[in-house]
Amino acid sequence: MSAALRVGNASGFYGDRSTAWREMLDGGELDVLTGDYLAELTMLILGRDRMRDPALGYAKTFLRQLEGCLGTALDRGVRIVTNAGGLNPAGLAAAIGSLADRLGLTVRIGYVEGDALARPDALTANAYLGAFGIAACLDAGADVVVTGRVTDASLAVGPAIARYGWGRDDLDALAGATVAGHLIECGAQVTGGNFSFFTELPDGGHRPGFPIAEIHPDGSSVLTKHPGTGGAVTVETVTAQLLYEVGGPAYLGPDVVTRLDTVTLHQEGPDRVRVSGVRGTPPPDTLKVGVNNLGGFRNSMTFVLCGLDVAAKAALVRGQLEEAVGKEGLEFTLARTDHPDATDTEAASALLHVHLRDGDKARAGRAFSSAAVELALASYPGCTLTTLPGDATPYGVFTADAMPQDAVDHVAVLPGGERVPIPPPPRTDTAPGGNLPPPTEPSEPTAAAGGDGATRRAPLGELVGARSGDKGGDANLGVWARTDATWAWLRDWLTVERLAVLLPETAPLAVERYELPRLRAVNFVIRGLLGQGVAASTRFDPQAKALGELLRSRVVDLPAALPAGAPAQGGEAGA
Repeated sequence: MSAALRVGNASGFYGDRSTAWREMLDGGELDVLTGDYLAELTMLILGRDRMRDPALGYAKTFLRQLEGCLGTALDRGVRIVTNAGGLNPAGLAAAIGSLADRLGLTVRIGYVEGDALARPDALTANAYLGAFGIAACLDAGADVVVTGRVTDASLAVGPAIARYGWGRDDLDALAGATVAGHLIECGAQVTGGNFSFFTELPDGGHRPGFPIAEIHPDGSSVLTKHPGTGGAVTVETVTAQLLYEVGGPAYLGPDVVTRLDTVTLHQEGPDRVRVSGVRGTPPPDTLKVGVNNLGGFRNSMTFVLCGLDVAAKAALVRGQLEEAVGKEGLEFTLARTDHPDATDTEAASALLHVHLRDGDKARAGRAFSSAAVELALASYPGCTLTTLPGDATPYGVFTADAMPQDAVDHVAVLPGGERVPIPPPPRTDTAPGGNLPPPTEPSEPTAAAGGDGATRRAPLGELVGARSGDKGGDANLGVWARTDATWAWLRDWLTVERLAVLLPETAPLAVERYELPRLRAVNFVIRGLLGQGVAASTRFDPQAKALGELLRSRVVDLPAALPAGAPAQGGEAGA
């Protein structure tokens, strides 16, 4: 047993790098290897799988990945924890048992259930469980633990509870491990994947390795990766992931409310970032419930509008399609990708994306797509489409609900078959996160905000990084400053009002802004940007993954006294 619990991650989503399990097992020492497969969209996909075959409902790719790795993990004493059970953790546990029998291996398997809720009006309804069921399975000797819908961070928190014997009142330790779990849950995103400054990485971001969290008895951790793997682990790559898909400073979870405004990051050495100082408060008395329903059917066609009179051409198509299929459910988005006086067709063309959503599969299917194709010789000059006529596909609608913690039957099924109820936390808070005194502010920046007032026109991304993502129908956008001097300027400059100017689609929406001074960051939560969730969204960027890079590309008046470039490595974030 190593001094700290070494928890690696080999999957950040359903479809992540298939070889990562082998890479992580062969790359160096590990105590636990986790795999995160679930997202709001994934639950919808698994729900549709289960409709076709009730025996399914779990991430089938995990079983294929495990086939070549299970023996290695058992030989090396690496325990596996995964939420790949999805809607059917018992089914996946049974499938793993069959796999082990076929491979001639003896494996102890535990699983966690109780997240699935009986909602006759929903395709799927799952409560986000915590980590103590995972810990119970590990305490009982499980080599592999399978869960359904637990919080992503619980995959790392559960092993830490089992290693160190934390109880429900060890809130700071639970919060620290929650941060570690949040940092590694998205795989290579914390080691340089999707990083704003990827060109500065040692390998240019070519193939980042997967992460490891060394979790200590007090809940503090060191983020790292196996030697020789790509990417990097720096204060900035860790900051980027810490800002991913979060809301306010109080990060709500089923076991603890983690105060993100208490997190301190320190570059301890090459590819080693220490995460410390994290404080926790009692969890809320309710659990988040993710609900997926089939919303209807959708279809899309894209017209190419080349050359002159682009707006008039788009208006003509709109009128023709509305007359052909009716206005209800039609959406038109004109992407002005055209350049004036271009020398090739693609550079001279705009794209008109037309979407139709309807409860009637026939209307959203061939009736719509054929009507679009029929315009090919009877519409604007140069009419052409990038899409062929096709049938409609079903789409889902995600909503978030809540229910009392004590109304959910959280159960750990141990390797021997014993079913152990996991009681809810004895102490909860109806105003979670609000009872912790404000953290000590970092030392004041030494440079005056903005210098002498002189400015230069340049992209905002010369000075700041960003990370954005989806939470149901909402989006989050975290922006961090690379230096203390830039933070002194950014925290006053980047307001909700200025964001509405830079990203006009946010202007009519409710936007919440939170400051995280220790990370030199601001985080925006943009309510309703993604409509009914990723599966129903018709945005060009339906998960808001590129929203941060759009913001960084906007040309603004930057203080001339703040030069672009990478900060010196080492030290603490915000120090």
